[in-house]
Amino acid sequence: MVDPRTVLTSPNWLPHSFDLASGSLQFINIARERLSQPAFLADAAGEAGIESAAIPVAQMTGGESEIAPIHFVFHTAFCRSTLLVRALEQPGICSGLSEPGILANLAGAHLANARNPAAGASYAQREMLTGVVRLLARPWGAGEAVVIKPTNHANVLIPALMDAAPKARAVMVTNALPSFLAAVARKGMMGRRWGRLLYLEMMSYAGMDLGMDGREQFAMTDLQACALAWFLNQRYFAALQDKFGDRVRVLDGDRFADHPSQTLMAVGDLMKLAITGEKADAIEQSAVFSRDAKTGEDFAEKSARDAAASHSAVVEDEVAKVTEWIGMIAQQAGLDIPVRHNLF
Repeated sequence: MVDPRTVLTSPNWLPHSFDLASGSLQFINIARERLSQPAFLADAAGEAGIESAAIPVAQMTGGESEIAPIHFVFHTAFCRSTLLVRALEQPGICSGLSEPGILANLAGAHLANARNPAAGASYAQREMLTGVVRLLARPWGAGEAVVIKPTNHANVLIPALMDAAPKARAVMVTNALPSFLAAVARKGMMGRRWGRLLYLEMMSYAGMDLGMDGREQFAMTDLQACALAWFLNQRYFAALQDKFGDRVRVLDGDRFADHPSQTLMAVGDLMKLAITGEKADAIEQSAVFSRDAKTGEDFAEKSARDAAASHSAVVEDEVAKVTEWIGMIAQQAGLDIPVRHNLF
């Protein structure tokens, strides 16, 4: 049996999920090398040889472990945020945590509780989230910071995460609507279903009166629903800029693709990471940028395949029409979209 003190103090024991029935926090034990691998940390529990442990929340003191500087990468999906956190995973400088399961778990509970308060108390309470942030902030190496990229489905937690780590800085990554819609379309039926669910999710905590009744909303095309989800996320990010001021910066994912080294230096400056121009250039030339961040495939080959999968006169026509429609909605709402890049 694993000593609970080891689980609570070692960064290798990553908080993974909360079990409401037992009131326990579930941990998984991962090696440092796992942080640089393509699959999200949320998927690590199912991998061969992964050790797990559970500790009742009531037995966690929260003050036993050393805490590193902690920062965040938030995103609207399909905008190179995974690539950014992979590039920031640099031993001696920073550890990059890509989508740890606990944050998706807590966000899901929060949203479920909001839909049905009678189902039971949400376990994304402030005390729980603060404790989880402390656990995620345990340093992996001397002098290293920790940068966390939650799933975009945990964006509902952004204000609470920023409050739980008052010295944290955040980069909010997004991109243009056509790029987002093309990514959804090439994922086929499940991608379109994902977009509809994202619309429902965004409406639950960042919604607005769109002047459509239930019938009109049901009659939307898949890409219309996806586009509205993207729009609501832009509006939400703009509000977060107003709330957190200089603690947050916006990164255009396409500009990141065009200027990797400059982006890394700007992120380093924002988060006080020791990323020199020489180091940023070395990262740009490394395998991180030659492999797809999510799958590990050759980047050029996957990009060509994605472009072929997205190329359809019918889809391109719908994307153009939906983009124009969202532009009119944004104009009526007085919102510039996408939210303006200001990282550098």
